[in-house]
Amino acid sequence: MMYKISIIGQFHLNHNEDSSVILEIGEDILLCAVMDGCSMGQESHFASTLLKKLLRKIGKEINYKEFIAKNKKTTKGYLKDIIQQLFAELRQIKNLLHLERDEILSTIILAVLDKTKKEIELIAVGDGLICCNLTFTEFEQNNKPDYLGYHLNEAFDNWFESHPQRLSLKDVRNFSMTTDGIFTFRGFDDKKYDKITEKGILEYLLIDEEWANQENMLNKKLIEIEKKYGLKPSDDLTIIRLMID
Repeated sequence: MMYKISIIGQFHLNHNEDSSVILEIGEDILLCAVMDGCSMGQESHFASTLLKKLLRKIGKEINYKEFIAKNKKTTKGYLKDIIQQLFAELRQIKNLLHLERDEILSTIILAVLDKTKKEIELIAVGDGLICCNLTFTEFEQNNKPDYLGYHLNEAFDNWFESHPQRLSLKDVRNFSMTTDGIFTFRGFDDKKYDKITEKGILEYLLIDEEWANQENMLNKKLIEIEKKYGLKPSDDLTIIRLMID
């Protein structure tokens, strides 16, 4: 089962600055990504949406080429190809449209899943959180994310090979990825509610399997957190969750 949700935070009035992608790019190969535009940049929703559109394009092209060539890569091979193409096309669009650097700043957590082998190859550029088989991994950069847009003038291979936030995950059964809005749940009125810890929220949204048979599981869980605990995310929140048989 696959679940996805993206909601605007209480502190944002006009735009949700997050975006996400779930896309089949080959036989039993899934591309997943969550993006969060830089709030200090210009039109930050544009940057995350641009990455979303480029990833859709890249993913469809890879799927078509694989169908023609019948050449299935490893998850690591897919990931490198995708991020390299994204790197090149983002640089090209920046130059074509004469965009300033702060117009293309967005975090991205990008994962490639082989559903047959239950393996994931992942890269995180900026901050966010993943959960794999009950284990949390936070990418925390003290509110100073290292955006992809900072590196477009570098040689891709040098940047990619030295990038520290990469993971290879095996025997994946329950996997989630989320923007850092997951850490921003706050009260929204003065009524009394039951208490829940931050860890409790993370486990409820990213591990607990209540309503797992329903596509709107994440939406129902967010409503429950609001009604029972009186909490909503103050920042935009995007979650992708996968349960793999």
